[in-house]
Amino acid sequence: MRICERARLDRGGDKDDRRLDRKRPIFKMALGRKGSAEEDRIAEGLVSNLVHLGWGGDIDWSDERFDSFEAIRREWNERKDREASGKDPNIEMVYSFRSAMQVGDYIVLSDGRDSFRAFGRVTGEYYYDASAPYHPHRRKVEWIWQSQKGADRDIFYKNYFRRQSVYQLRPAIIEWDALEALVLGGDALRQSATTKSYVLVIDEINRANISKVFGELITLLEPDKRLGEVNELKVKLPYSDSPPFGVPANLHIIGTMNTADRSIALLDTALRRRFKFRELMPRPSLLKSVEGIDLAAVLTTINARIEYLFDREHQIGHAYFINCGSRESVEDVMRHKVIPLLAEYFYEDWGKVAAVLGDADDGEGDREGAFLDRKRLAVPKGMGGDGEAAARFRWSVRKDFDFSGLIQR
Repeated sequence: MRICERARLDRGGDKDDRRLDRKRPIFKMALGRKGSAEEDRIAEGLVSNLVHLGWGGDIDWSDERFDSFEAIRREWNERKDREASGKDPNIEMVYSFRSAMQVGDYIVLSDGRDSFRAFGRVTGEYYYDASAPYHPHRRKVEWIWQSQKGADRDIFYKNYFRRQSVYQLRPAIIEWDALEALVLGGDALRQSATTKSYVLVIDEINRANISKVFGELITLLEPDKRLGEVNELKVKLPYSDSPPFGVPANLHIIGTMNTADRSIALLDTALRRRFKFRELMPRPSLLKSVEGIDLAAVLTTINARIEYLFDREHQIGHAYFINCGSRESVEDVMRHKVIPLLAEYFYEDWGKVAAVLGDADDGEGDREGAFLDRKRLAVPKGMGGDGEAAARFRWSVRKDFDFSGLIQR
């Protein structure tokens, strides 16, 4: 959800005023009651680009110590009402208006509990206007949208506006898309030509429970179902208060898998239909020589023999050797990664492991190889003796390796 929203809301090279800042809080505020003697006060706020608060008495709350709720409460208790609690609107509303609200935050001007008539951005800090004929507690606002007719509150906010003069709306239930479409126009939701691409990588996707990873979103991955496309779809996630959302066209999803671990034939058909498959084979050319060991030749030889003895899907990648900078590190990779992997591939058939490493021959005696030593095991009594029993061997990894057999193919 987060990366879908980031991709969808990317502005590219466009100016920031093309979208609202969705990280900012929105404060509901009332300047008076419509159709009453306070109508002129509402009009002044809209014309003069300001908001004003009637609570807080004649105290100037500009001092920086009133950033604190407790400081506001103590001041009101000392100067006005010794018994007032923190729920007193002269304390609670002043804190919301003077301290909680910050420059850059948004204000929606309510018109009763079900509608609003203006939306703006706070542009100034709190100030006290002693010469004001009413409501001396004020802040400057840039009104982005206003309408004498107003608009329904439930366009963007499902809860009723409360009666408090000022408070912050619940961020989780604000429908920003609908709000932007109203106050900025429908074009605000369109992505521009400069919008950046976003990529979500799901590693080892073939090991996942696909239905749990994608759920109902599997349909939204299709190109024609993306946002802005001909068959655009949005879904409402279960157990979520978030508005419905879709997948934007500039979000690319990459699923990686190792086909040696699990066949792609086992992947869900619905997933296969929505993804393009691109094979990424080992690239020996990316490897360099290390202390006389031609790693490109080593990897090429090993993989050619694996493909002959097993299949092409089990070739090993260049990543095993890509960070090797010394002979010791190359031998460490061979000893602790490549040879154990080969033993796993061939189900402990060390004859085939030896064939890959160049240590196999047609003989049945002891043999010292470049990577593996072979010692014929004595036939136990009662098994027919050496002439009748099949030859069996003990294989061991050598202390020192000789790479010449892998380099000279």
